Amino acid sequence: MGCAAEKVEPVDAGRLWLDRAYQYAADVRSGAVVAGKYVRLAVDRFYRDLEEGYKRGLCFDELSAARYFRFVSRYCRHYQGEFAGLPIEFSPHQCFIEAQVYGWLRADGTRRFRTTYEEVARKDGKTTRLSASGLYNLIGEGEPGAKVYSAATKRDQAKELFASAKAMVQQSPDLRRLLDARTHHIQTHDGHCVFMPLSSESNKMDGLNVYSGLVDEIHAHPNSSVWDVLESAKGSRRQPLMRGITTAGFNRKGFGYEQRGYAVKVLERAVEDDSFFAIIYTLDEEDIERWDDERLWIKANPNLGVSVKLDDLRDQCRKAKEMPSAKVEFLTKRLNVWTYAESLWMNMERWHQCRVDFDSLGPWSETAETELDGMECFGGLDLASVEDMCALRLTFPLPDGRRRTIGRAYLPQAALERRLRKGDRTLEQFRDSGHLSVLPGETIDYDWIKKDILLACERFDVQGIAFDRWNSSQLVNDLMSEGVPMIKFGQGFASMSAPMKELMRLILTQRLEHNDPLLTWAISNVVADTNPAGDIKPDKSKVSEKIDPAVALIMSIALAMSGDEEDDQDFVELD
Repeated sequence: MGCAAEKVEPVDAGRLWLDRAYQYAADVRSGAVVAGKYVRLAVDRFYRDLEEGYKRGLCFDELSAARYFRFVSRYCRHYQGEFAGLPIEFSPHQCFIEAQVYGWLRADGTRRFRTTYEEVARKDGKTTRLSASGLYNLIGEGEPGAKVYSAATKRDQAKELFASAKAMVQQSPDLRRLLDARTHHIQTHDGHCVFMPLSSESNKMDGLNVYSGLVDEIHAHPNSSVWDVLESAKGSRRQPLMRGITTAGFNRKGFGYEQRGYAVKVLERAVEDDSFFAIIYTLDEEDIERWDDERLWIKANPNLGVSVKLDDLRDQCRKAKEMPSAKVEFLTKRLNVWTYAESLWMNMERWHQCRVDFDSLGPWSETAETELDGMECFGGLDLASVEDMCALRLTFPLPDGRRRTIGRAYLPQAALERRLRKGDRTLEQFRDSGHLSVLPGETIDYDWIKKDILLACERFDVQGIAFDRWNSSQLVNDLMSEGVPMIKFGQGFASMSAPMKELMRLILTQRLEHNDPLLTWAISNVVADTNPAGDIKPDKSKVSEKIDPAVALIMSIALAMSGDEEDDQDFVELD
């Protein structure tokens, strides 16, 4: 299954641990290993890339993974607890993770994954594993002048992972022959390759040349400042590596949860990023009410029975049942649930099942769209910010009762450039696909949107286009003067609840057809706010990314509901 000509030796740690990785993936897929949604998605991604990755220049090289496994097996030893002094041996799930990080290569032979996000409950051995990875980056890959940094917001936190690597060197006679473990850094004897701790308090944050950045417990980072410094300092390296690993936390507005959100999008295929590896060990949403069911605990604790003791979890669970504060701690740190983080709204697995291969750009595509020509449709127009994204969606009731949606969104060039300066390239793929129109200047020129709407009205039987009455503009007046039926629409519970629930029903029954990666990304960002009556609406205050195309879709669904003979609901002028 590898792409290298050299064969892995039949009996060695490299082959043994590689087999464990394959077996773990097979066991997750078959259900022999109980695993949560995001672990299953990571395994699905592995198998999918084994079959299709070559089309994108990707190759899973068994020799590359085995080389790393041999290094850890030979050189790295435990440094504390009952296993102190013994060689490190990876559990099956750890073999799977490390095989992904070190086995996947690009067409030029460099590593595929440049950034990783791993989330797992306490006592999984993640710090030990990250330390071994750092030592391999330091001397195992032959990188000239390799610079490896363990990073954190506080100096003491940064030293924890470094201290782990240092103790590992001191436990290993082989590593002591290769490295000098000093008070504040580890280095090769010639001093060219260095492993050291780094924090935002350090005066050494500038002028770095990062080959490997290791960030433990990123849930504790209130912002991205440390990560950004490491990211910006690795540009001259051919195959740099940034590894973030953490337990769940309490701060949904911090950098850790932001990284988690991106990881979820990669796993759910809302964003395609071949350079980003993600795996999250946690309870599934439907499991949380049964948090005290020990049969579920392995989802967050894949090392249960090895470094994680069942009796210890049982003791912590008993305490959690008696003390609310202990329950929060147990859920967050032992079951890896972001306790105070709101749940995203859409069932993305069902959403993906509704994707249908059709031209989703409609009248704005170079390819003629014939099936929808002349058909009745309903629109939604989100003009939330002239300095940021605006979105237009059209929803078509099909003869068989299904609905199909097409559309596009608009973004000023200045807004895209602000993202690019931060290293965020998410929106580029949507611009390239044609679903995001990037318009010149600092703000959106509404003439572009007007032109697209008039094109749609020429081609389709547009029954109405809903718009937020509080974000009305000259564009709306211009469209109305052109005879376009523009309809005021509220954004509160009274207007949004019914169409949001209808949209979810359409998705769960696979009766909405879509083929728009930008819409998929926006839907994956939606968080629902709920009032005491059970009504829902998008909660923009709790969203870290754009949802404008999703809001436009919801408004278009609302008008389509109003157009149904059997549905006499009126959403106009509500709220």
